[in-house]
Amino acid sequence: MSTIVVSKLSTRGQLNGILFVALFAAAVTRLASMPAIAGLGVSPLIVGIVAGAIYGNALRHGMPESWAAGVNFSARKLLRIAVAFFGLRVSLQEIAQVGLAGVAESVLIVVSTLAIGTWAGMKLMKLDRDTALLTAAGSAICGAAAVLAFESTLQSKPHKSAMAVGSVVLFGTLSMFLYPLAMHAGWLHLDTLGAGLFFGGTIHEVAQVVGAASNVSPEATHIATIVKMTRVMLLVPVLLAIGFWINRSRASATGAQKGKLAVPWFALGFLALVIVNSLHILPEAATSTLNTLDTFALTMAMTALGMETRFSQIREAGPRALATGAILYAWLIGGGLAITYGVQHLFG
Repeated sequence: MSTIVVSKLSTRGQLNGILFVALFAAAVTRLASMPAIAGLGVSPLIVGIVAGAIYGNALRHGMPESWAAGVNFSARKLLRIAVAFFGLRVSLQEIAQVGLAGVAESVLIVVSTLAIGTWAGMKLMKLDRDTALLTAAGSAICGAAAVLAFESTLQSKPHKSAMAVGSVVLFGTLSMFLYPLAMHAGWLHLDTLGAGLFFGGTIHEVAQVVGAASNVSPEATHIATIVKMTRVMLLVPVLLAIGFWINRSRASATGAQKGKLAVPWFALGFLALVIVNSLHILPEAATSTLNTLDTFALTMAMTALGMETRFSQIREAGPRALATGAILYAWLIGGGLAITYGVQHLFG
């Protein structure tokens, strides 16, 4: 009898924790929609992890311990579901619109940035593998959403995700102002296609891409958005490759035979929903509603990760993680320009 009572109390505590995170995320969404914040291209996901971290460090003792299970559910299981539904934002038809140029730009940027970020983080900055990979993923693929996806695959600590998101916030926001300024000042010699490739291929967040490219032209914005979503599409093969690499690394470290490859199911769900979106199975209104709900679920996950983050852990590796992000940002500008010129020469 007592076991049943404890189980019910545990379930109630978890539900209360999930509800608390949901209410917190609703407030965060409202805050992110304010003109001063929305104008900077800062998504609710980023506001969520910052607000959650402030609460988690300053007021965490005010939350009942039984609610912690609900916070953990939001930061883990809900996160995986939300990343899968992110696939409804991508369609194969849109990717085909920019052709080989957009695909080549995306693949070269993602692969090179992940490789440079992992090397620079681990070898130069002496970061642990997870922090280096999370920082590289946020710069290479799709900002905070990529950090979330990698965090789930790596099963890393929340403070490592917070450091990676900090890099996305700083350098992605800087791009929103620097890129259009460089275009209008004549520092970047790019036509409409080139601007779309460069903006979409090298800026961190989707909202930041749109915000920066909209200061150039509607055509450049359209191309940049498609290139950006092509980078998002690469999340699936990259996660599968990372899973294979981690599996081999663990086997080598333990001296045991390679275990069964842990395929991240949410990555396959992401791919399945890309196909669903490409086939136009769902009405446009339903897709729009699901995307809105998905953004809210991702905001909940980010908020929960923030609540589990401790500033003392961030201080230990924060400067080194930020330095890794700076190295990657320099690569995205210099290397990204070289890749853009090369891709245009070959496919433009």
